[in-house]
Amino acid sequence: MSTAEQVSDFFSAIPQRTQELFPGVIVAVIVAMTAQFLAEHYEAPAMLMALLLGIAVAFLGDEGKTVDGIAFSARTILRLGIAFLGVRISFDLMAGLGLEIVLLVIGGVLATIGFGLLISRFFGHGWRFAFLTAGSVAICGASAAMAISAILPKDDKSEQRLIFTVLGVTVLSTVAMIAYPILVTRLGLDESAGGIFLGATIHDVAQVVGAGFSISENAGDTATLVKLIRVSMLAPVVLVAALLIRTYADAPEDGKRPPLLPFFVIGFLILATLNSLDLIPGVVADLMSQASRWMLLIAIAAVGMKTNLKRVLAVGGPAIALLITETLFIAGLILAGIYYFA
Repeated sequence: MSTAEQVSDFFSAIPQRTQELFPGVIVAVIVAMTAQFLAEHYEAPAMLMALLLGIAVAFLGDEGKTVDGIAFSARTILRLGIAFLGVRISFDLMAGLGLEIVLLVIGGVLATIGFGLLISRFFGHGWRFAFLTAGSVAICGASAAMAISAILPKDDKSEQRLIFTVLGVTVLSTVAMIAYPILVTRLGLDESAGGIFLGATIHDVAQVVGAGFSISENAGDTATLVKLIRVSMLAPVVLVAALLIRTYADAPEDGKRPPLLPFFVIGFLILATLNSLDLIPGVVADLMSQASRWMLLIAIAAVGMKTNLKRVLAVGGPAIALLITETLFIAGLILAGIYYFA
């Protein structure tokens, strides 16, 4: 077959593929929009709402015309959303925090991941679950969990571990959004130190913003900026992990190793670099940031629809204890660092 014929066949197959994916994708979009509506009207985390609503209609991910589109949303739309997160990163803004704080935040991310890998065996879990939970706690909650899951070798418990982690970090992040501002006040931290603590310890971006601005505008701005440093660690952590997994991990059950350089990591790095060089207009960056949030919301709704709730609940108490321990570790480490540098 000639190259021209191959190209022709590719483009002729697009309408058919679109028809196959459309029902599942539109269902995931509807669930995401419903979750956003509930989040806005009842002050609940949108990610958590999308996940729970997706689980409620999980039968759509098992059979029927929606299966392919839901799988596409949980995989491809997810990775596009993670790539688009890069437009939130600006290295110039981060440099304004000072080298000590930047190193503290980066050190907190790496130390938390190392801590999770070190202690996981005491909770009866292996390195995959440890990296998934510790990475999500250390970097950016549900978004990090989905990015890390995309590069881990797959087995029969992969989706179970991902759903549990997303659910766990979202709940803990919501609790922290309420409890940490009270802790900041009780400890007598000023607005700047309080913002650093909130941004460096709360898992999800939305909850960081909520907690920071509940103290003051200055604390909210600082918390958001610190959180972006953690978000910027997503690409290098995933990239290094993907290389190590390909080199040292046993072959997965399906025989497919994660890609050497995931395309969403490349996209993230390119967009972060362009944004840092002011090559992306502000309006475009805002639109892409919003698109990223919606893509991740659609993806987590789709992941929920692919979930077997009984298997998720079977993860058990030790997994919950591991997640809480990692959360307390990063909070204690950052608090000690703030007092040291103050």
